Amino acid sequence: MDQPSSISKHELHPRNKHRGAYDFPKLIEGTPELADHVFMNQFHHLTLDFADSVAVKALNKALLRHFYRIELWDIPDGYLCPPIPGRADYIHYAADLMADKNGNIPRGKNVRVLDIGVGANCIYPLIGHQEYGWTFVGSEIDQLAIRSARNIIEANGLAKFISIRKQNSAKSIFKDIIHRDEKFDLTICNPPFHSSMKDAAAGTERKWKNLGKDKKGSELLNFGGKNAELWCEGGEQAFLLQMISESAEYAGSVKWFTSLVSKKESLPACYRALENLKVAEVRTMVMKQGQKESRILAWRL
Repeated sequence: MDQPSSISKHELHPRNKHRGAYDFPKLIEGTPELADHVFMNQFHHLTLDFADSVAVKALNKALLRHFYRIELWDIPDGYLCPPIPGRADYIHYAADLMADKNGNIPRGKNVRVLDIGVGANCIYPLIGHQEYGWTFVGSEIDQLAIRSARNIIEANGLAKFISIRKQNSAKSIFKDIIHRDEKFDLTICNPPFHSSMKDAAAGTERKWKNLGKDKKGSELLNFGGKNAELWCEGGEQAFLLQMISESAEYAGSVKWFTSLVSKKESLPACYRALENLKVAEVRTMVMKQGQKESRILAWRL
C-alpha cells in the first residue's frame, strides 16, 4: 500500500465560493427574511447570531439561493443545519481527487456519486450537482429526513439528478444501497461523530458555550441534529472501520471511497484497516476553516 499523502490547507479551497466575508446586503436582496437576523457587532461588521438555529437556517437558504440557484430549501425542526462553506470544501476536494493526470475535473451527469447519510438537508448533492453537474444517490436511515431531502429535490426540479434510497439496517453502510452491477465514481460521507447520546449532548453543550450561550437539556439538540446524525455505537472510528470493511465487497462498484474524519485520533486505526485490505492507494486531505480542522480520508481498491 502507498503511504498516505497529505494535502494541508489553512483556508477554504481555492474554488470555494465562500472564501471571503459574507456579503449580507447582497444575500438579503435575494432572501429578505435574512435581514431579521443580521446586526452590526462591536467591530462595526455585519454578522448574525450563529447560535440561533433560525438565523443559521435563514443564512443557509440565502447562500443556497445566491450561489447555487436552490430557490426552495428547508429542513424539519431539530435536524442538522450544516455550515455551507465546509460542505462545499468537501465537494471541491473530492473533485480534485477524481481529476485526471492533467488536472481536468470530471463534470456532468455521467459522474455518479453516492452520499452515505444524506440527511434532511441534502447539502452535498445540491452543491455537487450545481457546481459540477454530477448525479447523486443519497442513502438515509431516517424516514423524516428522507421525506425532507426528497421534498427539496422535487421543489428544485432536480429529481433527474438526485435520488434518495432508504437504508433499512443500522448495521450496514453500502449493503442494499449499491445495487448489483451499479457503478459509482465516488462515495462521500459525514459520519456520526459521537459514541452515545450522552456524548453528543455534552459535545453540543460545549459548542453552545463556545458561542457564548448556555443551553441545557432538550434545548441542546435543537441546534445540533437528530440522533442518527450525531452518534452511533462506537462513535466515528467504529463507523469508519465498518465502512472500510464493507468497501472491500464493492471494489468493482466504486472508484474512490471517501469520508470526512473529524477526529484525527480515528486515523491510525483506519490506516491499519486499509493496510490489511491491501488497498491500492490512500489519501488524507486536511481542510481548515479558521480554528476548525477536519480531514477527508480517501481510498481506492
